[in-house]
Amino acid sequence: MAEKLRIDKYLWSIRLFKTRSLATDACRAGRVKKEGTNIKASYEVKIGEVFQVSKAVEKKTIKVLDLLYTRVDAKKAVLAYADLTPPEETAKYKSMFQSPHLQRDAGTGRPTKKDRRDIDDLSDSFFDVEEEE
Repeated sequence: MAEKLRIDKYLWSIRLFKTRSLATDACRAGRVKKEGTNIKASYEVKIGEVFQVSKAVEKKTIKVLDLLYTRVDAKKAVLAYADLTPPEETAKYKSMFQSPHLQRDAGTGRPTKKDRRDIDDLSDSFFDVEEEE
């Protein structure tokens, strides 16, 4: 008979969290849910269960395919769960790290003070968020 496997240890072993204590803290903070209900770090994982895990701004939905009792390399870890996260959720997370790429022509030298101010104004206007009153 297989030993019991806690959710915090499972999330650490499939490499969703860097340390087991981070996985435990996520459970305590209510960032690990099963069917919309917060679960404790001591919850026993069973094959076929679906969990919602929030890490900062990233939200993942995973289905347990296999139980891992120790941390394994990334290639083996991805075989132990199915990522059911909707593609638009993943795209929203990845788009946060994309910013405008400003490029100057080769051979034009360093930007002048005026060029620098223009570049800064363009960058600032891209990241400004309009506040609603």
